Amino acid sequence: MKYCEKCGAEMHDEAVICVKCGCEVKNRNVNQNSNEGLDTAIKIFMILSCVAWAFFIIPLAWIIPMTVVASNKMKNNEPIGTGFKICTLIFVNTIAGILLLIRNEK
Repeated sequence: MKYCEKCGAEMHDEAVICVKCGCEVKNRNVNQNSNEGLDTAIKIFMILSCVAWAFFIIPLAWIIPMTVVASNKMKNNEPIGTGFKICTLIFVNTIAGILLLIRNEK
């Protein structure tokens, strides 16, 4: 059972709208739990790209910052823009970019 954030009424886990006050219920835990394994895979592939490109100094100038930004956004459960996802796909790691594109956002 879960509770309404506004009025505190008890509701079923599947409820979308509170029966007592009528406000919309947000299911934050569902998205967060479903992305945990995907987020880990994305981080691993981005770190592997940093290691693979380590012998070239110039590409690391954008690969490392992109890896850090993506990691921080996933940690804070913030949305990641489509442009960033495409740049990750092209410049950092193809697999990590694809995983970012299929990742569920808020």
